[in-house]
Amino acid sequence: MVNFLDRAILSLSPERGLRRIKAKSAANAVMNYDAASRGRRTSGWKAPATAADASAFGNRPRLRNLSRDMIRNRPYAARAQSVVTGNVVGTGIMPSVEMDPENQASSEAALKFLKSHLMTTAIDAAGVNTLPGLQTQVMNAVFSDGEVLARQRLRKRSFNSKLPLLFQVQLMECDYLDETKQSHGRNEVVEGIEYGPTGRIEAYHLYDRHPGDVQFWRGRQLASSRVPAGQILHVRRSDRPGQMRGAPWLAPVMMALGELSDYQEAEILKQRMAALLAFFRENEDAIPDAAKTQISELAPGAVIDLEPGQKITPTSPPSKDGYSDFMRQGVFTIAMGLGITGESLSGDLRGVNFSSGRMGRMEMDRFIQVWQQQLVIDQFCAGIGEWSRDVWRMQGQSEPNLPPVPASIGWTAPRRPLIDPSKEISASVAEIDAGLTSRSRKQRELGYDPETIAAERAEDALRDGKTPTFETED
Repeated sequence: MVNFLDRAILSLSPERGLRRIKAKSAANAVMNYDAASRGRRTSGWKAPATAADASAFGNRPRLRNLSRDMIRNRPYAARAQSVVTGNVVGTGIMPSVEMDPENQASSEAALKFLKSHLMTTAIDAAGVNTLPGLQTQVMNAVFSDGEVLARQRLRKRSFNSKLPLLFQVQLMECDYLDETKQSHGRNEVVEGIEYGPTGRIEAYHLYDRHPGDVQFWRGRQLASSRVPAGQILHVRRSDRPGQMRGAPWLAPVMMALGELSDYQEAEILKQRMAALLAFFRENEDAIPDAAKTQISELAPGAVIDLEPGQKITPTSPPSKDGYSDFMRQGVFTIAMGLGITGESLSGDLRGVNFSSGRMGRMEMDRFIQVWQQQLVIDQFCAGIGEWSRDVWRMQGQSEPNLPPVPASIGWTAPRRPLIDPSKEISASVAEIDAGLTSRSRKQRELGYDPETIAAERAEDALRDGKTPTFETED
């Protein structure tokens, strides 16, 4: 396409103008991505060249607050959070211990001691939740806010005589981050997170209390303190390289969720109006009263006296044709954006059989496994395990009666519900017999700890007076 500038160059220098037109034609032939064109079809598209964290910079508080409000007041948002957390955490991701060869005999005592701290309210700084309860809160916060902080709180034996391990965990919403900080020494502070020269997180600047606390003391200003990164577990989903902050999971579907809820409320109001039944009678002897010339409200079963000359024309509300299909498609769209199945979000299992249910669950189960491993286990449970081993090691210097410190702490996710146990267990047994997998691996996939199963089976055999005939796999 020759524009005014091209024609001007052609008139002044035909050779140069011709080269320019040929170059533009060649460029147009190479750049043939329609989505990258600028025209009527793409006029409303936004494509800012922002970095991973800059894309939500300044918008995180509002997105966070909108997400929380939707979970409080929109049933599908609350259901989505319950589905994600319920599948990722379930009854809890359980710890197990792996001992050094010379301490194998102490593995049972070490696991019992570890569970006495992690599987009781001793782990919670508020003294309310056990570790599975903290895992549930972590996943709820990651879903609603995009991220959550877990702070290590070291304790003294003189003030905490009943704690097995002298540390507790305090969960903190990301509102605690002091986003007014810009620097600390030579380190840069971005949105409350302090980065060193290499870009590694070195500290977090946290308020001493939640900025939205309703019990905030009048006249007292918020103050923040610097907490080393080693005392903080920052759990969030990172979708882009270099992303250090999370975003609410509802963000991509927030518009659709709000519009679907508004549509549903409008349909409910329409049906209420359609169900309204009232009776009107004209009273010829009535004396006109200016105060009764307008009827603004009607109640079901009401009998309204009309004055001479007044007439009521009833409305004819439209039918609800297409409501079910529209709502179902909207719910499935929201579920798809969250990575869960439409059946799990809506609870509607019409037309679902074993094959379709299993196929729908396969992809969702893959997402669940990713979230379990990359979010809860790698970012939260692994940090708790390292804190446990560090404190355990320090306590052992002054408390010699403690069991040996485990070489590592493993984590087993809860079992996935089976759609058809008879078929799926038979398939698992066939895989083990064919050598495609090991018994221990399959037990872990089902949410069981192989060591615990082996010990329990040995106890059952001894209780029954039999000699165990199975072997424990490595």
